[in-house]
Amino acid sequence: MEPTIDSIPSAQGLHLRRLRDLSDFEVADGNPDVRGWAVRGADGQQFGQVHELIVDTDALKVRYLDVELDERLNINERDRHILLPIGVAALDEEADNVFVPSLTARSVLEYPPYVEIQISRQYEEAMLRALNLPLAQTATTDFYSQPGYDDHAFYQRRRLG
Repeated sequence: MEPTIDSIPSAQGLHLRRLRDLSDFEVADGNPDVRGWAVRGADGQQFGQVHELIVDTDALKVRYLDVELDERLNINERDRHILLPIGVAALDEEADNVFVPSLTARSVLEYPPYVEIQISRQYEEAMLRALNLPLAQTATTDFYSQPGYDDHAFYQRRRLG
């Protein structure tokens, strides 16, 4: 029996992998490894901690921060992780904090949870909507060329001593 188009699994999301699963990858020289850092919202309150970095193996760039939400938010364990596009966060190296100005400890409760399976385009779009970011206008536009994925914005906001 010949496979049909519907029965062939999509390759969408397969280029996105956890950094810990990539033995040939590491955080670029000069950039901090933010795993374990506190994640704070616009209200200054910590709502989680960076658990892992999600890497685009095709582009050799971090696309997402896998954030484990604090237990005190009373979210069930299965829904305690979220992904944040790298460009929506800013670094504070002095205090090992990652700031996300578009979220608060309250609004993060409405954010779509991340379950460690393949990341679909639908999930990526749901994240952008939750952050009030625009979606790519056309299918031919590179999805990751949007401002929410600008890793330069993440690293350039660093406090350099």
